[in-house]
Amino acid sequence: MLLDFEIGETTYAFASDIETATHLSELELAEVVSQLDESSALLAQLTPDCDKTDYILAACSGVLCGVMAIFLVGEPGDSPIGELTDHWFEKRTMGFAKLCGWDNQKNDSASSAIRFLEKKFKIPYDQRGAGDAASWVFDLNPKNHHFKSLGHNPTLLGLFFSILDQFSNSSHFVSGGELISLVEADNTFQLRGLDLPSKLFSGFINWLGHLMSDISGSSGGKGRGMGIPSPLWSWTNDLIAIKRKLHMPLGSFDKAMNELALEIYKQGYDVRFQTSQVIPVLVNELVVRSLYSVRRLLSYFLGHDDKDSSFTLLWQSCEPFANATVKRMLTVAHASFCAVNAGDALARGFMTGAGGFNPVTCCMRLNIVGVGRFAISLYGEVDRAKKIRSTKEEMVVLRQEKLILTDYVDGLKTLAESYDDKDLLSFIEELKESHCDIKAFEKSTALAEKRNVSEHQILRHKSDIDAYFKGDHSS
Repeated sequence: MLLDFEIGETTYAFASDIETATHLSELELAEVVSQLDESSALLAQLTPDCDKTDYILAACSGVLCGVMAIFLVGEPGDSPIGELTDHWFEKRTMGFAKLCGWDNQKNDSASSAIRFLEKKFKIPYDQRGAGDAASWVFDLNPKNHHFKSLGHNPTLLGLFFSILDQFSNSSHFVSGGELISLVEADNTFQLRGLDLPSKLFSGFINWLGHLMSDISGSSGGKGRGMGIPSPLWSWTNDLIAIKRKLHMPLGSFDKAMNELALEIYKQGYDVRFQTSQVIPVLVNELVVRSLYSVRRLLSYFLGHDDKDSSFTLLWQSCEPFANATVKRMLTVAHASFCAVNAGDALARGFMTGAGGFNPVTCCMRLNIVGVGRFAISLYGEVDRAKKIRSTKEEMVVLRQEKLILTDYVDGLKTLAESYDDKDLLSFIEELKESHCDIKAFEKSTALAEKRNVSEHQILRHKSDIDAYFKGDHSS
C-alpha cells in the first residue's frame, strides 16, 4: 500500500492514511447502496403486478364495451347514443346563446338560437354554395361547406385561416386536393377592434362563437343538419393546405384520405357523432380502473386488522392511476375493445361493398377514439419497457460497484488491523524533539521487524547506523 508523503521546509505529513481511505470508501459505498435502493424501487414501480384474474377482467371489459359500441353507437343516423349526444349539443348551443343575449321567450328552439349566434358572430367565409359563385366554382353546397371551409375546422390551422380570412375579408377552402381562396368574400363584413390585439381577440371570439352556432347544424338545415367536422378527420384538410402553401407535391394518398373524410362527413360523421364514440371508450376506462380498485380494496381489508388500517395505506393499495398494473390492464382492455370494434367495422365494410369493400362504412363504424386511446397505452408500454431495461442495466453496474467497494473496504479494515502502529510511528517526532534517540531507535527496529524487513537490512545498533550513513551497506 502506498501513502503520499509530503515534505515541507520544516514539517512533514502523510497526505493520506488507511483511516481516511476507509472513511471515504464507506461514504462512496453508502452512495452506491442508496442509488441501488432507488433503482430497485423504480423497477418495482415500473413492473406491472397483474395476475390472471386482472387480465381476464380487463379483457371482458373491453369486449363488453366493444359490443356497446356496435349496438349503441353504430354509425350516424342509426345511433341511440348519437341521438343523446345530438340533443346534448343542442342544449349546449341554446345555453351559449342565452349567455350571449338570446331571448328564448319568443322562440324557444335550437334553430332560433343558431340563427341568433350566426348573426352575432358573423364571419366572411360562410358561403354555403346556395346561389353564390362558390356553388359552381368548386362544388360547394350546404352538405359540405362546413368541411371544405378551413375556418369551420375545429383545429389550430382552422383558427389561423379564420383570423386570416377575417383580416383580409376572404375565404379559404379545400376542394379536390386544391387550396382555393376567394377575395372580397363578404362586402358587409368588418372586423371589430381599434388595434391589432383587439382585432385578434375579436377574430378568435368570432371563430369560437361561429363554431358554436354550427356545432348542431345550420339554422336553415333540415333534420339532423350538418355540424362541424371532426377534428380527428380535419387533419386531411390541414395536410393539403400546408402542402399547397409550401408548394410541396400532393400524393394520391392525401387526396384519397381527404375524399374519404369528406364522404363520411356528408354521412353525418361530425363532432357530435365523434363525441358519441367517446362514451364506450370512457366506460371501458372507468370500469377497468374500478375493477382494479375494488379488488385491491377487498384484499386490503382482508389482510389488515382494524387497528393497523389507515386511509393513507388504503389509498396506496387501491389508487387506480399512477401504477403500472392498472396501466397494463387498460392496455389489455383497450386492445380487446379495438379488436371487437375493428372486426365489426371490417365485416360491415365487406357486407355493404357489393362484392368489394366499402371504406366509408368501415370508417364510420371504426371507433377512432378507441384506436387513439389504445395507441396511447401502447406508447406507455413501450416507454416503460425501455425504462425497465435501462434500470436493470444500471442496477447490474451498481451491484458490481457495490461488490468492489465492499471488498475494498474490508481490505482496508484488514490492513488497518495489521498496521495499527501509531505508537511505533511516533519515533519520528521523538527523534525530532529529543537528543535521547535510543528509545526512538528501538521503535524503528521494532517497526522494521513488523514490516517484515529482512534481517540483514535491519539496523539494530549505533554502529550499524554509522556504517549505513558512511556508505558501508554490507551490514
